[in-house]
Formats: sequence, C-alpha cells, structure tokens
Amino acid sequence: MTDPKKISVEQYLSLGRYETKPEVLDVSRGSAKLFIGIPVESTLQENRVALVPSSVSTLVSYGHRVVIETGAGEKSNFKDRDYSEVGAEIAYKKEEVFKADCLLKVVPPTLKEIDLLHPNQLLISPLHLPFLTEEYLVKLKQKRVIALAMEYLQDRDGSFPIVRIMSEIAGLCAIHTAAELLSTSSGGSGVLLGGISGVPPAKVVILGAGVVAEYATQAALGLGASVRIFDNNIYKLMRLQNRLGQKVFTSVLNPVYLERELVNADVAIGAIHSKSGRTPMVVSEDMVQKMRPGAVIVDVSIDQGGCFETSEVTSHDNPTFVKHEVIHYCVPNLSSKVSRTASVAISNILAPILLQASETGSIEQLLANHRGLRHGIYTYKGCITNQYLARRYNIKYTDLELLIATNY
Repeated sequence: MTDPKKISVEQYLSLGRYETKPEVLDVSRGSAKLFIGIPVESTLQENRVALVPSSVSTLVSYGHRVVIETGAGEKSNFKDRDYSEVGAEIAYKKEEVFKADCLLKVVPPTLKEIDLLHPNQLLISPLHLPFLTEEYLVKLKQKRVIALAMEYLQDRDGSFPIVRIMSEIAGLCAIHTAAELLSTSSGGSGVLLGGISGVPPAKVVILGAGVVAEYATQAALGLGASVRIFDNNIYKLMRLQNRLGQKVFTSVLNPVYLERELVNADVAIGAIHSKSGRTPMVVSEDMVQKMRPGAVIVDVSIDQGGCFETSEVTSHDNPTFVKHEVIHYCVPNLSSKVSRTASVAISNILAPILLQASETGSIEQLLANHRGLRHGIYTYKGCITNQYLARRYNIKYTDLELLIATNY
C-alpha cells in the first residue's frame, strides 16, 4: 500500500503552479532630498563656481536645498541676488555651508576647510596632485568623508566629462596664452603665432592627442601656425587627423623626433592626461635647454604633475617663470581665466549627477550603480580607495568595490 502522505516527483514539481498568488506591488524608493553647499573659493586665485543659478533653479524645483556662501559666484559675474532669486539660501558664514551633506568645490579644500567637514559627507572637488600632501589625505581619511575627484569622474562610456569640457576650454586658452607670451612685451621672442605674407608662421609642438590637443590644434591652425602633434596612441592620432579634416604632422613620442621638433619650436603645449595617477614626464630638462630663447611652454598637464621636467606650479597672479631662457606657463586652473564659461560647463555636468542621485534614493546607492562615479572616489569613510595615492604615500589601500558591496 502506498503512503497517502507521500507525493510523486511530478506532483512536487507542479505544486502551486495553478494556485492564486498574492499580488506584489512595486514600491518605489522615493527620491531623496539633497542638502548641497557651495563655499567661496579662497585659493589658487580661483574664479569659477561649481553651480550657476540656472542649475540651482532646477535643483531647487526638485525640492533640494542649496546653500551658497555669499560672494561665491561674483568672480564669474553671478551675484548673490541671482542665486537667491532662484531659491538658494545665502550663507554669511563658511561653517553654515560646510554643514551640507554634499559639498561642491572647484579647487581642493584647504587643511583648515577639511576641519569643517563631517563624517559621511560627499566632497566633490578636483584633486590637484602637485599640491597633494600626505597630511591632506590623512586628514580626509580621519574625517571619514566620501571624496570624489572631478578629474577622475567617468561617464558610462568611459570618458571623463569634467576633464573633457575643461580640456576644450584649456586647449583654446593655451594657444591664446602662448600667442600673447610670444610677444616682445611679454618677454617672448617677438614672433607672431600665425605669421604673415612672406614670413613663416610659428611652430607649435603639442604633446598628446586628446581633447586639449584637438582644440589647441584647431586654434593654432586657425591662426595660421605650423603644428606638430606627438602621442603614443596611434588611434588617437588617427582620430585627431579625421576630426581636423586635414593632414598635420603627427608622430609617436620618439625622443629623437621629439627633440628635433622642440629645438626649433616657438611654442610647446603639454596636453597629456593620466587616467589615475601622475602624468608621464616626456620632456627632459636637457631638451628644454636646447629650445630657442624666448620660446614658450604651456603645461596644461600641470594639475597632474606636468609633462615637462622643468615645470613648476604657478598661479594667475604670477603665471610665468623663465628657465633656460624659456618662458613657462604652468597654471593648474587655466580655464579659470574664462570663469563664467567654465562655471556653466562644470554646472552642466554636476547638476544632472545630483538629480540622478536623488532619483536613485541616495548618493551611496548611486555609487553602487554607477561605476564611473566610483572611479572618481579616492577616500571612502576612512579608507584610501585610490591605489596610486595609497602607493605614493605608503598608506593602506582598500578596494572600493568591496566597501560598496558590504553596504548592500
């Protein structure tokens, strides 16, 4: 006799198939309201601001709170009134701004500003490697903040949106700056960048074939200069040729070819970007010594260490120095020269990210879902998560993927 309690395999596999099931509702997480702070920038003669009034208006309309320190937008020609009229709160003490859950800066915070940060706060700012110190990293680590470097922020297609848009500006500004520095009144060799009828144009050497190089090349060619472009990535050189729509001199970074062109160059532009660490130094001091007296170097890569051995960080107050009779321009925030345009460009990138964070439910949830944002994180709640920085300063490195995974 068969056991009545025992069921066959067929019955077991089909058990409950035809039974009515309870309805499951898709419950939304709901949007999180962000508290965003924008302080006045007090270092590097910085003129830009992280959010412009039009972006603040959008954020406020979604229910987010934006507090901006009085005068933060003035150097970009945005008045306090412009911000208050779109719903921002004007703070008259820096401490009020630093209470925000999300702090936006266009230069790294000073050591004194780091003291005002609080745990779990999101700090979005550049990471200027030439100014970076072990003390700076240790203090950020102790504050247990989530620090995101703008220049390492990646889009979903692997591009660097902040770097790209600032590179477009920097490429144009680099050529305009070099053209002015070549003039006799600026201590240059007195050469007109584009030349005139019967007079050869100036020779411009550009290191790198990325976005800075593309826009610098367009500007130089537009003025009539002769351009040489060096990069080890053949695909980038091909892409640049196609985008320019004309043939220009291109070469890999062969020291022999590079030195030959630098010796006769009137202008050299450093336009190499590193994805995670220091920019490679491709021009030695010996090469610089062989350049023409009065020649100009504009090292756009200086915010990542620079690609000329003779480069040293300068400021907008004292933008140049002369070494081996060559004029060096090494201002890290070059785009700050056109602060209003640059501020709008930065704001156009940061505002959608903040809106996306609120729709996701929180900043941390967005980080879990967005690999490109995680790529920009270098400290996370007391841990150093950038391998290059950890190795450079001999600080313990922690994999960010593991930290994110433990939270979800």
